[in-house]
Amino acid sequence: MTYRRGEWVVYTKQKFSASPGPRAKQVSAASRGDTYSYLVDKYWVVAKCLEDDRVLLRTRTGKEHVVAADDTHLRRARWWERLLFARRYRSVELDD
Repeated sequence: MTYRRGEWVVYTKQKFSASPGPRAKQVSAASRGDTYSYLVDKYWVVAKCLEDDRVLLRTRTGKEHVVAADDTHLRRARWWERLLFARRYRSVELDD
């Protein structure tokens, strides 16, 4: 899949903790019940397309992540996500 700089994307990240937050989905308890594993949608912006079919993604807090462009956890934001989470996307500043 080809992405463009500035494009709004959703990355579904797997997390582990003792108390999942309200946006957690597919929550499952660990075998001993001490922690949970779950998925959280992260609303990031494509900062740069790299040569080797990877993309540099930027979070609203300024962190950067490099992922494969064909990663199954990465997808374009749907129209309703663009509408509902526009503030999150606009808070990501890209240097021109």
